[in-house]
Amino acid sequence: MDPRTLVDTAVAIGKEAAELVQRVRRTAVTDVDTKSTATDVVTAADRASEQLVRSRLATLRPGEHVLGEEEGGEVVSGLTWVVDPIDGTVNYLYGFPFYAISIAAQLDGESIAGAVIEPVTGRVWTAARGHGAFLDGRRLRASGASELSLSLLGYGFSYRPERRQRQADALAAMSTRVRDIRRAGAASLDLCAVAAGWLDAYAEHNLGRWDWAAGALIAAEAGAVVKLPGQAPELGADATFAAAPGIAGDLFDALVESGFGKV
Repeated sequence: MDPRTLVDTAVAIGKEAAELVQRVRRTAVTDVDTKSTATDVVTAADRASEQLVRSRLATLRPGEHVLGEEEGGEVVSGLTWVVDPIDGTVNYLYGFPFYAISIAAQLDGESIAGAVIEPVTGRVWTAARGHGAFLDGRRLRASGASELSLSLLGYGFSYRPERRQRQADALAAMSTRVRDIRRAGAASLDLCAVAAGWLDAYAEHNLGRWDWAAGALIAAEAGAVVKLPGQAPELGADATFAAAPGIAGDLFDALVESGFGKV
């Protein structure tokens, strides 16, 4: 199986979904429900986007399993498509132009192909395992950062207030250890930013598989050190970590010391 053909499928479907969410945004943001908390939202566009992706996959890749944020599913042995129909729904709701469609193909639970499509800018981030990572066809490489104190860290927060407070405490401890910290609100794009060198690193807890399935592959194929949920218990069982290789070890240690693994 050539993963590059799966990337082509993800890009084609992702572009359709991106056009859809832009076209319907004005009405979609008036039809909003909540999920885990009152601040964890889902719009009509999230549902419509996932339905479109599932429909196209059923036509182009019949019989293959799909795991989506809104309609569920499971990862199976063999090939599973992992879909985030809008990553960054709160940004989408407010009109903050940092959200994306994320589609990945996983083989036996590991990402082998992925695409992250930005509806507002039209940027297309892609990776196929063993074949590198790209932004609009330009090969990506993680930053050459080598000093933690001069690095830019991306971060994310839980929707649950009690956990958010613990994360804020860990963030405060990290704030004197790095150049600066960014919170943009779309995990897939934060991981892509690490791949491009726009961030030197990124760390967050409690991501769904759909949040990282494509973006983490893109970061890894760009040379970043990536740890997925369950792979770095010192940072917490549900932590996702991606960093430029020159600072990965120091950042990992600093996060542990800051209490990141106890949030």
